[in-house]
Amino acid sequence: MACVVLKNIGTIVSGDIQSPIIKGDAISVADGLIKEIGFLSNMKIEEDCNVIDCGRMTVTPGLIDSHCHVTFGDYAPRQQQVGFLDSEVHGGVTTFISAGEVHLAGRPKDPAGTKALAILASKAFNNFRPGGAKVMGGALILEKGLTRQDFEEMAREGVRVVGEIGLGSVKDPADAAPMVKWAKDLGMTVMMHTGGTSIPGSSTVTADQVMKTGPHIASHINGGPTAVAFEEVRQLVKETDLALEIVHCGNPKVAVDTAELCANEGALDRVIIGNDAPSGTGVIPLGILRVINHLASLTTVKPEEAICMATGNTARIYQLNRGIIAPGKEADLVIMDAPMGSVGEDALSAISAGDVPAVAMVLVDGRVVVGKSRNTPPAKGQAVLSC
Repeated sequence: MACVVLKNIGTIVSGDIQSPIIKGDAISVADGLIKEIGFLSNMKIEEDCNVIDCGRMTVTPGLIDSHCHVTFGDYAPRQQQVGFLDSEVHGGVTTFISAGEVHLAGRPKDPAGTKALAILASKAFNNFRPGGAKVMGGALILEKGLTRQDFEEMAREGVRVVGEIGLGSVKDPADAAPMVKWAKDLGMTVMMHTGGTSIPGSSTVTADQVMKTGPHIASHINGGPTAVAFEEVRQLVKETDLALEIVHCGNPKVAVDTAELCANEGALDRVIIGNDAPSGTGVIPLGILRVINHLASLTTVKPEEAICMATGNTARIYQLNRGIIAPGKEADLVIMDAPMGSVGEDALSAISAGDVPAVAMVLVDGRVVVGKSRNTPPAKGQAVLSC
């Protein structure tokens, strides 16, 4: 049995926004799954376990980027950059969710081609973990002519996501809504572009169009990169139960206003966080951490709540067995701290102050994939692995 114990933890952030902090100073992991959370003094530890001394730092679930435009491999054609996913793992991200392989050069736009692309990308990323991270690839881009039988085939072959509606030729709710129903019937999670145009061929999407189409997620509600009017944001918050995605490559003012509105409406459990990159805005390895900082330092959202938006909230929407620190969940974990020089005493107080926390170690399925981040500032503390 592969066993690892994280001990001497200062704070455990659960990923569950209803109860974001767990009392305890230790987490035990067996065969890639979380076994126990609590106090080390109450745990029975196997002699052959590896031990990580967390140095009183904060442990969180691995962050989930809810909006990433992957293609194939760890390459971003739009920015011609290699290794962008691996680099984001150094920002604490352990899961990437494709919003559609839209930047693939020569992307097919006929039914057979878009179906084949979704199946191939899904299967390819099942076999490829860039930087150790998990990628939910193969987000179907809706094109005219797709049939229910096509959706059934894709579901059988492992396609689990419909990429943001509005990037393909299916834009009108009258065309999209039947496909959304097929996808939902087959257990797929559906996202929809919200706001102004992003790439050639995409379209402006209003709140009314989103509501008539009926996806699970209003993608980049703060714009990708251009936001809808705030009255439309208010409509989506108050008149729907959709998941509401806030992204780095969007409108920062609308991000703040949306988070504050959701806090006031008791809707923080519906907020998820993504990068929406690679895009014209670029590649942002620390984008998820920066959105967490942005919301927790400029609104009434607590830092532990913002972390839950980027972990447990997203995992629940996409039906993932991770994003929460609980027994039986996949042991994707981040050890983080206040960076050197920060006014914060720990990761959470540094985030409240607007400082990017220092990533000291990243684990995927209980295995260390980052020993020290090359992208965040160095931590005040130190995580030490003993074998």
